[in-house]
Amino acid sequence: MRCPYCKADDDKVVDSRASDAGRAIRRRRECLKCGRRFTTYERIEETVRLMVIKRDGSRVPYDRTKIRESICRAAHKRPISAERVDQIVDEVEEYLVTHYEKEVSSQTIGEKVAATLRRVDKVAYVRFASVYRNFEDVGEFIEEAQELIQRSAEDVPGQQSLFEGRQP
Repeated sequence: MRCPYCKADDDKVVDSRASDAGRAIRRRRECLKCGRRFTTYERIEETVRLMVIKRDGSRVPYDRTKIRESICRAAHKRPISAERVDQIVDEVEEYLVTHYEKEVSSQTIGEKVAATLRRVDKVAYVRFASVYRNFEDVGEFIEEAQELIQRSAEDVPGQQSLFEGRQP
């Protein structure tokens, strides 16, 4: 493993433990050249061999990091932990693997992510939906927010209202 600080490839493992509910191994390493410590994660290479069909018709290999990055952008400065983001990505990936064998549309992935975010955090959901659905103006934001407010029966217990204290 190459040190991220000095780029040497001589290190020792200081600590090793299970992470991500046993799906990964977290290792603390110490570079023998510069003495700095860093963390690495070891995961089983999953055999997710899905192709994603994009809106323009092109096909690209499925990449879970793209989903994670889009969720992180939507959840920026929201009370959603990194572990919860990983759980959302795992949930979406598990759905895709069980329902699709070879190909899945990017719209299907976006809808699944949006539905999951709607349950977790409504502000993150609206942020994600604004990019995913390509909102053109503020009116579309307002429509989506009003629809969320109307669906308050589906709210997660303890979730704050999107526009709490404001009159529509």
